[in-house]
Amino acid sequence: MSAAFRDRLLRGDRLVGTLLSLPSPELAEIASAAGFDWLFLDMEHGALDPGDVLRLVQAAREPCACLVRIPENREMWVKKALDTGASGIIVPHVNDAAEAALAVRWSKYPPEGGRSVGFSRANVYGARFEEHVETANKETVVVAQVEHIDGVRAIEAIIDVPGVDAVFIGPYDLSASMGKPGRIQDPDVREAIRSVASACAAKKVPVGIFTAGIPASAEALREGYTLVCSGIDVGLYSESAAAILRGLKPRNP
Repeated sequence: MSAAFRDRLLRGDRLVGTLLSLPSPELAEIASAAGFDWLFLDMEHGALDPGDVLRLVQAAREPCACLVRIPENREMWVKKALDTGASGIIVPHVNDAAEAALAVRWSKYPPEGGRSVGFSRANVYGARFEEHVETANKETVVVAQVEHIDGVRAIEAIIDVPGVDAVFIGPYDLSASMGKPGRIQDPDVREAIRSVASACAAKKVPVGIFTAGIPASAEALREGYTLVCSGIDVGLYSESAAAILRGLKPRNP
C-alpha cells in the first residue's frame, strides 16, 4: 500500500492512471515503471479474480498505487481486494448515501467501520499486523463510482458520507442509464457529468473519470478532474497493433 497516495488524492494532485483488465503482472510492472500514478484494476468487467489482483499489486512498482474496482458492493469483495495490499477500492454503481456508507464500513477497521481482520499481504502476512491495523484507516482510499442517473441525483448525499474520499464518473454506464448508451457526448449526458463534477468541486471532493485516449484525458485534466483513467490495456494493445498493420500492410486502394 502506498501511504502517500491518499494524501496526494485528497490534496488535489493530478493523478493519471490506466485500466488493467487482463491477469498479467507484467502489464502492471510495465505500466507502473512507465510512470503512471495509479492503476485501475478491474474486477467488475475484467478477467481478474482475487489471486490475479494480488499478483498485479505485487508487480506494480511504487510509488504507483493500485485501486481495485470490486465486482459489487459486498463485504467479501472489499476485504479480498484490500487484503492484497492495494491502496484502495473503487465501488461500482453507488446510487445513494446508504451504498456509499456501506462501502466505507467494509473498508475501515473498527471503530470507524466493520472491516474484518486477518493475516494477509496487506499486513505482511501477520508480521506487521498491529502496525497495519493502526494505520490502514488513514491510508485506505474509498472511491464511489457514480455511473447511473440515480447516483447523479443523489450526488450531494453521497459525497457527504464520511470516508468517501473521491467520486469516479463512469460515462458509458451513465449514458446507458439515461437511455442513450454510448452517446457520452450527448448534451443531456454531458450535463449530468458536469453536475456531478460541480457538486464535488463545491465540496472539495476529488473527482475522476474514465477517458478513452490522450485528447479526452488532457481535456479532463483541464476541466479539473484529478483522478483520470486514460485508456485500457486491451484497447492500448489493439490500437498499437492496428497502427503497425496500417503502416506495414496498407490496404489496397
